[in-house]
Amino acid sequence: MSDALFQRAIRLEPLSSLEGLKLYTDASTSELMFVADALRQIHHPGKVVTWMIDRNVNITNICISGCTFCNFHRKINGEGTYTTTMEEYHQKIDQMIQLGGNQLLLQGGMHPRYGLKFYTDLFRELKQKYPNVKLHALGPPEVVHIARKERMTYREVLEKLMESGLDSLPGAGAEILCDRVRKEISPGKASAQEWLDVMKEAHQLHMLTSATMMFGHIETPLERMEHLVRLRDLQAQKPAGSPGFKAFIPWPFMSEGTLLGKSQKFKSILPIDYIRIIALSRIMLNNFENIQASWLTVGKETGQLALHAGANDLGSIMIEENVVSAAGASFSMDAFQMQKCIADAGFIPQLRNQAYESISLPEGVEATN
Repeated sequence: MSDALFQRAIRLEPLSSLEGLKLYTDASTSELMFVADALRQIHHPGKVVTWMIDRNVNITNICISGCTFCNFHRKINGEGTYTTTMEEYHQKIDQMIQLGGNQLLLQGGMHPRYGLKFYTDLFRELKQKYPNVKLHALGPPEVVHIARKERMTYREVLEKLMESGLDSLPGAGAEILCDRVRKEISPGKASAQEWLDVMKEAHQLHMLTSATMMFGHIETPLERMEHLVRLRDLQAQKPAGSPGFKAFIPWPFMSEGTLLGKSQKFKSILPIDYIRIIALSRIMLNNFENIQASWLTVGKETGQLALHAGANDLGSIMIEENVVSAAGASFSMDAFQMQKCIADAGFIPQLRNQAYESISLPEGVEATN
């Protein structure tokens, strides 16, 4: 049966979640990698692997969502709370530009007192000083939070954010798109359907978005496959000409010190587990161009192997990252190391922007030979 499913996948036919589960349980890792690599060649013929330079700045660590997998958030009156100041933004952005980056990934908690005006004022001020810096900011849970607070529709919130300078919407907060899971690990966050509804509106507005999956906690293998199918089905609905989901990025749950990790014992996601998820993502997401390997959470070597299992992108050098790092992620790379990592895996490194358009290396960034 696996052979028949693989043949359908190679023809870019959509497989059901149960068919995906069949491959998950029955197919060997080498089979999954072989088929996923063939599919990668259909979407991206050749040996080019893309990467980017950006910075992840957290707007605030104050959050009401109460996610049990997160060590980063704080209650509004808790110790160690902060909201990034404009002076700090300027310092961080200036450093990013010096290092060759031009995109700011802006994320943070769902602050109980911050409404739409806070974010539109922030985006306008940043764009006024740095008109060429792209703002890849917030995520569906924040949009849902703002919409509830302001009694506005998701579309109205997105339109106001776009007018003030929002360039693209990250796929943050997807976790697993199953309410059974979400009620336990992120009870204060948007439901699965709300997450999808925000992304649907973003696609209607022709906004560039990405999609994610955090796996390896309380979800079942079938729920992972259902997550992929829900993303694929939404991608199929995007209007002609809309970029929709430009990429899918799965990463394993980092449990160190988290409430979820303390509440029960989880098996560590092994490199082979991650590779199988990367391969199945490429197989199931027949209408996604780009699959990104999360080297930040799995390490350089596993990231390199993922490039032979369907992934065509290694993500960002991440000048700054605070959330998964707070739960145990400890890997890092600079621009030269990123290019060498890709080249050592047998591929050609190519710098890109958030829209997955190839760009030249900035002055001062050394290329690998």
